[in-house]
Amino acid sequence: QVHLVESGGGLVQAGGSLTLSCAASGRTFSTWTMAWFRQAPGKEREFVAHISWTSGNAYYAEPVKGRFTISRDNAKNTVSLQMNTLKPEDTAVYYCAADPRPISLYDTSSSPYGYWGQGTQVTVSS
Repeated sequence: QVHLVESGGGLVQAGGSLTLSCAASGRTFSTWTMAWFRQAPGKEREFVAHISWTSGNAYYAEPVKGRFTISRDNAKNTVSLQMNTLKPEDTAVYYCAADPRPISLYDTSSSPYGYWGQGTQVTVSS
C-alpha cells in the first residue's frame, strides 16, 4: 500500500522560505510522477508543481514559477518543494500526490493522481 507523508509546513512571514517534504513508501517509485497541490480555505485544490521521477523534468503553476522549486531524491523516495519569497496568498494546505501512470507534465489537473498525502499547513503572514 502506498503512503505519502508530507512534512515541513508551518507559519512564516511574507518574504520568507519553507521547504516541504513528501516521503513515499510502499512501492518502487522509479517511474512515478510526483506532484504538489494546494488548497486554500474556500477555494478549490490547485496545482503547484510536478516532477517526473525518471527524467527530473518539472513544471510549475504560473503563480509560483521562479519562487518554488520541486526536486526529488530517488534513493530516499522523497520529493521536496522549496518555497521562497512566500506571499500571504500562498497560504494553504499543501498536498503531495503521486501516480504510477504516465502523466503529461502539462496536465495540471488533480484527477490523474491516485495517491495523496494528508496535507501540511502553510501559513504566510503579512
